[in-house]
Amino acid sequence: MELTLQYFDGCPNWKIAERRLATLIQQQGLEVEIRYQLIDSPEAAAEHGFRGSPTILVNGSDPFAAPDAPVGLSCRVYPTDDGPAGSPTLQQLAEAMQAASG
Repeated sequence: MELTLQYFDGCPNWKIAERRLATLIQQQGLEVEIRYQLIDSPEAAAEHGFRGSPTILVNGSDPFAAPDAPVGLSCRVYPTDDGPAGSPTLQQLAEAMQAASG
């Protein structure tokens, strides 16, 4: 499984996502490395289809992307059971990774 964490420096939420991914990898004993991709311009955001920071790609796909979500340098908001948040929950990340692994 390939995990990529896309982010831009103006949004602190990517660090929360990073910690949650690391926790999940450790809890599940996965041999997965997180790749980091800094998106540093509106042009890079358009080129990579970046829908906000943090974006987590699982095997190259964004399991949380809404089809109408705008592309650009912004902090992303994720719907969770506890309301809007700046990162997916551990449970949401686990489900996305499980779905990607078949």
